[in-house]
Amino acid sequence: MASPTEGKSNLSFILNKPHDVCFAERPIPAIKFPHDVLVAVNYTGICGSDVHYYDHGAIGHFVVKDPMVLGHESAGTVIAVGSAVTTLTVGDRIALEPGYPCRRCNDCLGGQYNLCHEMVFAATPPYDGTLAGFWVAPHDFCYKLPSNVSLQEGALIEPLAVAVHITKQARVQPGQSVVVMGAGPVGLLCAAVAKSFGATKVVQVDIVQSKLDFARDFAATHTYLSQRVPAQENAAALIAAADLGAGADVVIDASGAEPSIQTSLHVVRMGGTYVQGGMGKSDITFPIMALCLKEVTARGSFRYGSGDYRLAIELVAAGRVDVKKLISGTVAFTDAEDAFKKVKEGQVIKILIAGPNEKLEEGAGLDTTVDAAKIKEAEAAEEEGGAACC
Repeated sequence: MASPTEGKSNLSFILNKPHDVCFAERPIPAIKFPHDVLVAVNYTGICGSDVHYYDHGAIGHFVVKDPMVLGHESAGTVIAVGSAVTTLTVGDRIALEPGYPCRRCNDCLGGQYNLCHEMVFAATPPYDGTLAGFWVAPHDFCYKLPSNVSLQEGALIEPLAVAVHITKQARVQPGQSVVVMGAGPVGLLCAAVAKSFGATKVVQVDIVQSKLDFARDFAATHTYLSQRVPAQENAAALIAAADLGAGADVVIDASGAEPSIQTSLHVVRMGGTYVQGGMGKSDITFPIMALCLKEVTARGSFRYGSGDYRLAIELVAAGRVDVKKLISGTVAFTDAEDAFKKVKEGQVIKILIAGPNEKLEEGAGLDTTVDAAKIKEAEAAEEEGGAACC
């Protein structure tokens, strides 16, 4: 009987150092443990963290010292299973959760495995990512996709799980008002998740009007074009424009930009909740008196934890979050670097890279009709902001 990998490619997209990438055939990984599965990667999205590594070679103390395969937003097809796997079978279409904790520490046992100090996370030094032909993963971190959820949608479950975790951290309740700072992919998804949780007023904020135009069609009930004015003045204008009265019940920052964070603490109401979901500079000037005097509940958010992936899949399957709208197009694996450049330039919302063994449908590709002004706006936004915590 022929091997399921016979004649297949494990071509990988590898970052050597900033702006220095290459393609190389690597050995197809083998199942070493009874609870693992071998997955053929079908589609992979590009995350802001991937672009940051491509641009800078590091995020905080995670530094690319050796060649590293990029990518962690992936969906694929199971082609082999370990001897102890009972929940998946060959041919199952799955969304990959790309981080694997130790399962034994206090954080893991307490249900917060995303905080595990021994986390093995794809495309985070020193670990390779999923932009390759094949990937081996523990079966319980592979989530079977319902029949009405496509593999392309499956590749967006990862950023949606980030948004689910952020919104759960915010404890969003039915009838509340929620302001989301930043209209990148995770910010847009936070707005959609907040709406699915019952928020009746969802305000999307950004400094790029074209992003806000998309946000209004996607999930936001209101939008606000942030002004380059002092934070308190900007907050007052936002509150007035969205008719938030004494302030928003919940404010989520999905930008990481210092002016956005400052404005957020002046937008949230007395006794409201603020969640930091975006990564920016390590240290900023922070309006701590607003936090204190308002008795704001402030929380951080990092990746995703127990139940987040399953809920993300359920939201897509039930039609409550339409992740397809975020997909600007799909490119062949060998066009991966070009895709990274388009993401960096703000020419796309979410781009998918087909696996090296995936045949693109006729006419597949990108709509990159973007004017120079939009690119300039996007570059300005990038200079002020950061990336979501994924």
